[in-house]
Amino acid sequence: MKYSNKAVLAAAIAAASTQAMANGLALNEQSASSAGSAYAGRASTAANASTLFGNPAGMSRLERAEVSGGLAFIDASTDISDAEGQLAPGLPVSGTNDGDMVPFSTIPFGYYVTPISDKLHAGIGVYAPFGVESDYENGWQGRYEGVTSMVQVVTIQPTVSYAFNDRVSVGFGPTINHISGELTSNVPAAAFNPALAAMSDADVEIEGDDIAYGYNLGVLFGITDRLDWGLTYHSKVDYSLEGDTTISGTPAPVAPAIDGKYDAELDITMPESVDTSFSFQATDALALYAGATFTRWSRLEGIEVENSGVNAMFQSSFGTITEELEWEDTWSFAVGGAYQLNPKWVIRAGYAFDESPTNDQHRTVRIPVSDRDIYTLGAGWNVSDDLTLDAAYAYIDEEKGEVNQDTYSADFENSAHGLALQATYRF
Repeated sequence: MKYSNKAVLAAAIAAASTQAMANGLALNEQSASSAGSAYAGRASTAANASTLFGNPAGMSRLERAEVSGGLAFIDASTDISDAEGQLAPGLPVSGTNDGDMVPFSTIPFGYYVTPISDKLHAGIGVYAPFGVESDYENGWQGRYEGVTSMVQVVTIQPTVSYAFNDRVSVGFGPTINHISGELTSNVPAAAFNPALAAMSDADVEIEGDDIAYGYNLGVLFGITDRLDWGLTYHSKVDYSLEGDTTISGTPAPVAPAIDGKYDAELDITMPESVDTSFSFQATDALALYAGATFTRWSRLEGIEVENSGVNAMFQSSFGTITEELEWEDTWSFAVGGAYQLNPKWVIRAGYAFDESPTNDQHRTVRIPVSDRDIYTLGAGWNVSDDLTLDAAYAYIDEEKGEVNQDTYSADFENSAHGLALQATYRF
């Protein structure tokens, strides 16, 4: 019965799932101005109000009130090769392996920051720190491990910063995080009774949501007139999702005993991360950035899901489900730069290497990520003293990685194109 276990467990795994510009279970699409340099100087640069996320201490560097927001667009693709599926030795699973499972995605973000005094700033941001949207084709070969994954996390962050002097500032913001999701997978008829193997698959659909709280804090130091160093801490967030597990389409002989909707609960902790970077003004026109991010993915050691009201016949399969994930802590590294062509235009470029928290032994079809290289280009246009427009392009190239699950194995090779647009208005 472990086929259905995978479907229920997926609700926990996808509490914040695959991404575009960050690995594991994270999104990086919160700023087009930072994206152009691969987020290399995110913790040490305050280009606009999006510093509220990158380093809340940076708000103290903003001279006027401003609102900044935009959209990131993600076009991802996956190449699946060497696929094989089997329920048991001698019982193969047939199906397709198109790999076109990630819909075109749009990620919004927005921020407002205003000075309260010479030393105190306040602001609020709305952004998406986690999310996933994937949908394999009907009848694909790995359908017993997962079909659809749709999860959205929206965060609201009220924030304050304080400048002790011209060189040292701090910032803090509590985060209010709402998560909602829907996941589906198929269950083979043989999972209920081997004699029913010729009958059609059953469906498992999971829906749930929760509101949880965390915080972000940062410090920003002007080491010299040309060198800045920043450090940002994003806290862990503990989620307790509540929702429903719906089972339908099971073979007629067992349908009355299992088909229906069940209350589902699961607890999961999204890990803390630490982001640090240096910004160096090499010349009046050229700024150079270098940064690193540590994420404590080892918090995801295992998941336990509770479904209530399940018939005793199926309690071992749909009651309490526990599984080890064996994720590991990760580091990502980035370098980048910005060149001021003239008072109106700045161009940016960057490169990042992002480790995957999973490996060939534990990788899943819902999160088939590997180590990745990210190449970025960007530009900013000062339309006037009050209005700036930013744009960034990213190409994400992942190494090939193996998926080896109970009923499905294959090689996955992912890539993506990203475009971020942002407008900042000062008043």
